[in-house]
Amino acid sequence: QAQLLESGGGLVQPGGSLNLSCATSGFTFSKAAMGWVRQAPGKGPEWVSSINTGSDMTYYAESVKGRFTISRDNAKRTLYLQMNSLKPEDTALYSCATGFTAPGSFRGQGTQVTVSS
Repeated sequence: QAQLLESGGGLVQPGGSLNLSCATSGFTFSKAAMGWVRQAPGKGPEWVSSINTGSDMTYYAESVKGRFTISRDNAKRTLYLQMNSLKPEDTALYSCATGFTAPGSFRGQGTQVTVSS
């Protein structure tokens, strides 16, 4: 059974940074493209970023380009999202999921990120 467990969320001031992690088990992580999806209250989901299996191809939504960096450690079966220069509009529930262009078969429960002064 696939499990994806996000951590690293929290409350941060505008301009601050957070580093999200997604620890996985139950599927072949090294063979799965992975990404992050976020959903703010009252809004639809947004596919924020993704990375292919070999870490040589990445995708970023225009809203986060230049501020977020996605990475993965296949040996540790873990996905990361370094978020810098955070803005109030980045406030959302962030979930990791399999997939490159959209969430695939497996998705975690999410970690809350709140950007507020």
